Amino acid sequence: MNLSVDTGTYIQISAVMFLQYAVWGAWAPVLAARLLGPLKMTGKQTGWIYATLPIACIVSPLLSGLVADKYMNTEWVLAICHALGAVLMFLAVRQQTFKGLFLVMLLYSLCYGATLPLANAVLFYHVSDLNTQGLVFIWAPIAWALVGYFLTAWRNVRGGEGDGSDCLKLAAVLSIAMAVACYLAPATPPKGTAEFPIVKAFSMLAQTDFLIFVLTSTVVAGLMQFYFLGSARFMTDMGIPGKNVPATMGIAQAAQAIATFFLLGAMLEWLGFKWALTFGAGFWLLMYAVYTATKPRWLIVIAQTFHGLAYVFFMIVGQIFAGRVGPHIPASMQALIFAATTGVGLFFGTQLAGIVMDRYSVAGQFQWRKIWTVPLLIMAAGTLVLATVFKAEMPTPEADQAAAVQTEQIGDSAG
Repeated sequence: MNLSVDTGTYIQISAVMFLQYAVWGAWAPVLAARLLGPLKMTGKQTGWIYATLPIACIVSPLLSGLVADKYMNTEWVLAICHALGAVLMFLAVRQQTFKGLFLVMLLYSLCYGATLPLANAVLFYHVSDLNTQGLVFIWAPIAWALVGYFLTAWRNVRGGEGDGSDCLKLAAVLSIAMAVACYLAPATPPKGTAEFPIVKAFSMLAQTDFLIFVLTSTVVAGLMQFYFLGSARFMTDMGIPGKNVPATMGIAQAAQAIATFFLLGAMLEWLGFKWALTFGAGFWLLMYAVYTATKPRWLIVIAQTFHGLAYVFFMIVGQIFAGRVGPHIPASMQALIFAATTGVGLFFGTQLAGIVMDRYSVAGQFQWRKIWTVPLLIMAAGTLVLATVFKAEMPTPEADQAAAVQTEQIGDSAG
């Protein structure tokens, strides 16, 4: 394993990446089963619970990116937010009503959403080599997969999933571990410049190609909420035992880990950003095509690999692309792309998924073929835009200098 940083720094950064996604992976894939099952919530209510993170990500990444780029060490922001998140996740376990759980999950999401761009910012601050970045990114899917397998093993030992609150308890414990890992992470100080980095990040949207990238990413990423809201219930309806669902969905993260380790760097060098992103969206298109068929069961299981491959070649490649566009403001550029995808995209994706699931539900039974047709068609349109319109252009020095002048003028007028 060839690293561009010392082994100690690699382990510290990898621990941050691992735990960042272990926390999310503990509850996101399977919480819907608790909401739709033991808590008897509707598809719309389930959509609103899952919307708490997207709502928070519209605002909190932008604020945390500003703080990390300008005022406070990134690792301290991460540690504080995850410590607060652990307390709130323990409170979420006790909530039995929609209103109570929605409020607690919203507060939790404001904390967790603030950390999403910062884990990447720590990586990009200390590591510029693409291969080493891939060797850090690989710990995200490994974490998601391992936490899914752990939860499945735990439920098998207990003889079932119980009321499904175990996923929230696990996320709380992992949040505590993450706060400790952030405390031990390498120092990532702010730039401390007079300008406001987030304003500079938004000025990049004046470039048409980057704007197309952000808008398409917002739509394509938003469709992941169909996967998260529907997959657990869909699998059980197709005959996969509920206690095995976490491990089944964990196949996606296993595929993501393998693709990140073996394919990420090579595919980017071979395909470039444009076609890597197009292939990424195309894998989601294939997954929704399989879901639309609704059978056979073994093909649904295999289709989880498409989600993992899509995440690598769309989400991770998109984050790297944003980092290359604005390397001088790493936290704010990551905040912008997370606000667009995990924020705006997933929020509207959640609302759409909840509405569609309720519309195609008869006597408590979901009409899955009709439900999955909606993201299938939208994903086809997004893939077409990436293949035909998007060019993956990097900002020219002249454009970057103009953006800097514009930012300085905004800062002067504000002062």
